[in-house]
Amino acid sequence: MIELYTAPTPNGHKVSCTLEALKMEYKAILVNLGEGDQKKPDFLKISPNGRIPAIIDTENNLSIFESGAIMIYLADKANKLISSDPIKRAKVNEWLMFQMGGVGPMMGQANVFFRYFPEKIQPAIDRYQNESRRLFEVLNTHLENNEWLAGDYSIADIANWCWVRTHKWSGVSTDGLNHLERWKNAMYEQPGMLKGIKVPIEININKELKDKDKTKEFIKNAQKNGKKNKEK
Repeated sequence: MIELYTAPTPNGHKVSCTLEALKMEYKAILVNLGEGDQKKPDFLKISPNGRIPAIIDTENNLSIFESGAIMIYLADKANKLISSDPIKRAKVNEWLMFQMGGVGPMMGQANVFFRYFPEKIQPAIDRYQNESRRLFEVLNTHLENNEWLAGDYSIADIANWCWVRTHKWSGVSTDGLNHLERWKNAMYEQPGMLKGIKVPIEININKELKDKDKTKEFIKNAQKNGKKNKEK
């Protein structure tokens, strides 16, 4: 049994979507970021960095934090969504690290300055939105001649998709990126994706954007979370 400690964020969805795709038995435990659950001693024993997601594999009495590391572990455990062939595996890890080191951090910072930061610092907004767009263009160019990021469908696709699909919240356009759009839409059809993005609770970003009151509430909660992190 996998115990998944998570919240409805792209990084959290990376693991829940992977678990659903692998058809693994798991239990999702909500970590309430707004209430600072991620900084409590019991959670820090599992995730020393105080970030979601984290898992406990009760079968092996093993805890793991960092979404990419968790995805690799689960894929290896199931022997699916990642190859044991060194060359094919390297390509999966390449595009997984592209998300971990690029897409996630840049979109995350775009979220902070575009949505959450009380003061609108336009140079910072431009920097992170432009860099996110540049990374999208890298994906788009690669996907022009590739159905999936690493040859076969893999955890690399899941990781990047969980972030790319939220591009409107980051204020990043995908206009003209037809290959990226084709891939993004195809991902919704893959087993487990629609279910995985509803774990541990369902939040529809597109609906949030259309409802100004819900958008304000979402941003307020995110700001509250950020303040608690700073104070700790």
